[in-house]
Amino acid sequence: MITEEKLAKYFAVTEEALAMAKEHVNEARKEYADDALDMVSRYVADAHHFHENNDPVNAFAALNYAHGWLDCGARTGLFTVQNSRLFTVDDGPSSE
Repeated sequence: MITEEKLAKYFAVTEEALAMAKEHVNEARKEYADDALDMVSRYVADAHHFHENNDPVNAFAALNYAHGWLDCGARTGLFTVQNSRLFTVDDGPSSE
């Protein structure tokens, strides 16, 4: 079951990761990073739309797609993040 609490948690984590990714764009890959950030922003907007229209399943799905884009960007070096709480990467000295 997708509860309001679970949705709130996933909104918070995904939006925090999105904010961090925006602050840590790899300038050498900026065009690709910007494209990924656009996709993430669209999925987050979709999640809000579904949530506002009482569709928690699709809201949750959109958040998971959004975070998948963020994780992919982190793993492929589009974002220079080292925060394993928000991304599927190893922690390092410049994680925040």
